[in-house]
Amino acid sequence: MDWQAALIAGLGLPALATVVGLAWKARTGRVRAVPASAGQATGPVVANAAAAAARSSSAAALGLVDADLGADATLVQFSTEYCSRCPATARQLGEIADDYAGVRHVEIDLTHRADLADRFHVRQTPTTLILRADGTTTARIGGVPRLAAVRTQLETLIGSPHVAS
Repeated sequence: MDWQAALIAGLGLPALATVVGLAWKARTGRVRAVPASAGQATGPVVANAAAAAARSSSAAALGLVDADLGADATLVQFSTEYCSRCPATARQLGEIADDYAGVRHVEIDLTHRADLADRFHVRQTPTTLILRADGTTTARIGGVPRLAAVRTQLETLIGSPHVAS
């Protein structure tokens, strides 16, 4: 290998790795909206039958029952035994859920649940889903969530600022 090719490789590979790393970091922790599928409720659910039908999507696939879900929203955190950032994320999401009336935090361990990881396309932990009151997914966060963004999403979803309990 001549010195020019070595110089290009020596400078080009670290530059490429830096660009990829910065792009990954910018994407991690951001709230991504999940569009409502046709037939899913997008607003407040008035009828119990409509609520029961809508809950059959994300919440049912996760194995969550009505008692697990918040009255207004649910923060579902996917974790694993080996995730070093998951315990701190669970504490933070739990604190956020406690700040809002009608919001619950549920943590699901994916260590031995590859079926759920595949079904919900979890590629990293923590991954957080924000579910509407009807149990359908409204937003997704890959990586450690940006807490201000989670609060903004909840306030948009439930239509009111947080209320300390």
